[in-house]
Amino acid sequence: MNLQIINGRVINPANQLDAQQDIFITDEKIIAIGEQPSGFVADQTIDASGMIVCPGLIEMSARIRESGQEHAATIESETRAAAAGGITSLCVPPDIDPLIDTPAAVELIEERAKKAGRAMVYPIGSLTQNLDGDLLTEMVALKAAGCIGFSNGRKPIHNTLVLRRAMEYAASLNLTLFISATDPWLQAQGCVHEGAVSARLGLSGIPETAETIALSRDLLLIEQTGVSAHFHNLSCGKSVKLIQAAQDKGLPVTADVSAHHLHLTEHDIGNYDSYSHVTPPLRSIRDRDQLQQGLRDGVISAICSNHKPLDNDAKLGPFAETTPGISGLETLLSLTMKLVDDDEITLQQAIASLTYHPATILGIEGGQIKVGAQADICIINTDANYDCQPSQFISSGKNSPFTGWLFNNQVSHTLFKGETVFHKG
Repeated sequence: MNLQIINGRVINPANQLDAQQDIFITDEKIIAIGEQPSGFVADQTIDASGMIVCPGLIEMSARIRESGQEHAATIESETRAAAAGGITSLCVPPDIDPLIDTPAAVELIEERAKKAGRAMVYPIGSLTQNLDGDLLTEMVALKAAGCIGFSNGRKPIHNTLVLRRAMEYAASLNLTLFISATDPWLQAQGCVHEGAVSARLGLSGIPETAETIALSRDLLLIEQTGVSAHFHNLSCGKSVKLIQAAQDKGLPVTADVSAHHLHLTEHDIGNYDSYSHVTPPLRSIRDRDQLQQGLRDGVISAICSNHKPLDNDAKLGPFAETTPGISGLETLLSLTMKLVDDDEITLQQAIASLTYHPATILGIEGGQIKVGAQADICIINTDANYDCQPSQFISSGKNSPFTGWLFNNQVSHTLFKGETVFHKG
């Protein structure tokens, strides 16, 4: 099929392109940008007048279950949700069901993703067997099976020597580690940020040091071993300063932040709103503002949804007993673009944080609109003016604290390999 996208405002952060251009697609690839190729006859035309045309979004952390908890989410349901959110590539961390600690688990994910046919799904392999933090996995075999990096998910490695050996091994193989910095003893049974709100509500708090102490340890080991590392879901302003200091020293480290941490704070918990129960917890207003500043300064280079779809029962009961997590694939773009509307970041920064920067961190193809690239494209209606209704999410998880939020930007079309996999009718 020959497809053309006409009259759109094309934004490609990789080369700072921001201009009205037409795009021409044949056999899954972009064959021309700007002038129509000789002999090209379109079988389908998408008129993107007044809309933004950008690379398909890349989600860096989406927990998808493929066995045992299919009622919560599957690759089939969540790639459909991803398409509705303009996402054409997503990473799956290892702490899902089944754990990604064998080549067979990797092959299962890739097989299901290929069958669904709506997005690339990239597995991140387990750093230790069963995520127990004791024995290293066969990283070479997992990489050969398709893992693009390694992580222990939200399960910390208690033994610092094991973590050092893991970093040395990964560095020798030129592999990237993905780290969620958490000190399990300081986090303990906490469920919210330790501060005024936790005291008022009588909830056990998680101090910011649960993140910053673990982050400091990890950065020291990274400096020693030379491994490339990416830190998921920063939640504290002091963490941003630690990452910045490491980058200033030339350490190979990057970081992302979840979209909800850029908007919400501990105060949004209100009177025990379990939809605002997340890990890491929502922190202070100052932390949120410093995370936004880190994004503006380029210390934080990517925004993710930290997608964790849950069934309704998971959010019922006393706050501390509910399951933390937000279904975020379908609000990722709108929340990021709201930062642009609020003059917190530029449009180029917003699109880059969802496309080119994640692709660079992951070392994958994608995140660009250029001749010869796979035609993974998101078209954004910037005048949508809609209110968020999680009950209408395509995702199996409806767990979102953004009910009733008003957004101006919404996905109009998502193209994956040159095929329209979502169209907002």
